Amino acid sequence: MSRGAAPRVAVFGIGLAAYWPQFDGLRERLAGYQAGIERRIEELGADVVTAGLVDTPQAARVAGETLASARPELLLVYTATYATSSQVLPVVQAVDAPVVVLNLQPTRTLDYEAMTTAEWLANCSACCVPEIAGALTRAGIRYRTLTGTLLDGDPAWDALAEWLDAARAVHDLRGARIGFLGHTYPGMLDMYSDFTQVHAQTGAHVEVLEIDDLVSRVESADAAAVERKRDEIREVFDLAEAGSDPIAAEITPEVFDWSARVAVGLDRLVADFELDGLTYYYRGVGDNSAERVSAGLIVGNSLLTARGVPAAGEGDLKTDIAMLLLDRLGAGGSYTEFYALDFDEGFVLMGHDGPAHLAIADGRPVARALALYHGKAGAGLSIETNVRLGPVTILGLTQTAEGRLKLLAAEGESIAGPTFRIGNTNSRIRFARDPATFFDDWCAHGPTHHVALGIGHQVGRLRKVADLLGLELTVVA
Repeated sequence: MSRGAAPRVAVFGIGLAAYWPQFDGLRERLAGYQAGIERRIEELGADVVTAGLVDTPQAARVAGETLASARPELLLVYTATYATSSQVLPVVQAVDAPVVVLNLQPTRTLDYEAMTTAEWLANCSACCVPEIAGALTRAGIRYRTLTGTLLDGDPAWDALAEWLDAARAVHDLRGARIGFLGHTYPGMLDMYSDFTQVHAQTGAHVEVLEIDDLVSRVESADAAAVERKRDEIREVFDLAEAGSDPIAAEITPEVFDWSARVAVGLDRLVADFELDGLTYYYRGVGDNSAERVSAGLIVGNSLLTARGVPAAGEGDLKTDIAMLLLDRLGAGGSYTEFYALDFDEGFVLMGHDGPAHLAIADGRPVARALALYHGKAGAGLSIETNVRLGPVTILGLTQTAEGRLKLLAAEGESIAGPTFRIGNTNSRIRFARDPATFFDDWCAHGPTHHVALGIGHQVGRLRKVADLLGLELTVVA
């Protein structure tokens, strides 16, 4: 699974110049605290750009110019001691990045009997935070505050790590090139996407591709590359015997070799167009070359997804974006829909035909030949697996009536038990609510019928992802 590139994070601390001549050593002490924060942020995997300690409105303008040139994904304001909000607003206005105010006190408690003014000023991180919040609100600037201490083990550092994880995922999405191969499955109105709005609201680029772009690369695949891909498939998958399902077929050498050849073509397509994701669908006509290529995509797209290039079938661009976000959070992200509700055992069966995220599979995935794809043309090698047992998160990306993209998420648990053996991915997912209540609540928010399914409980990070993207997030809890 991918973890995304290092996000660029801008940091500046604030203090009040009037204090420095009054309290010897105070500025140096606060600068030391800030340097420690910056080191820890770097250790958490961020690329830190700092403007140091800002102590006048004039210095704030210089700091704003410095940090704005770095084009950070996140702007952290460390309230080292009391400072006026006029030392914050010019920086925030210049940088134009999501703002988190770090209210991190050096200690959990104070020695009240021995307290001096200088010592209080070294611990009064909270003094100016309401003032800053008020000023940013009146200026129409979104912000979040993060309160805690500088001490190891403080929950604030876990929250800050989530902000950095979110910034990493958003950084990758904003720089992503997502291939749109073919068209959306006809009639699936929930999945139709406005490419311009995707560009505008996520920063991602949608590269429109023809099926011929892939067909030509499949037909010209190098024999040595195809042989290497055969070896990779054997290494990754268990090859299923025919007969476990009425439409399961024998994996003939021709079927196996064709999946390997198409996978090589996919690798070239991704490399040539510099793709970070791919969504695809081709209806097929009369067993022509394009139909045969599209029928052989599943294995290659599963391998792509596992190495950080999420592939979503049926032309579902929005779910492909959700898959990319979960992948960059280190959670995987498998292309999934609601298969059935089990009212007796209290779970939802979730899965899909087509590619799976192999890195989050429970055990080795199975490659099964199907003589028939339901609802799609052709036949070929399909993937059968279920997601790793334990905590999971589903993430959907839908669109409101006003045209705004909207994230929709829920946390649950992948549980053990029998699932379908039909050449599809499918898993038992139990949510906190009973299946009927959960399903009705989920559908009340206008979802698309697909979601990305990832491991771990990710709502804390996803709230921050939504903040950084400026998108609405609804959590069905």
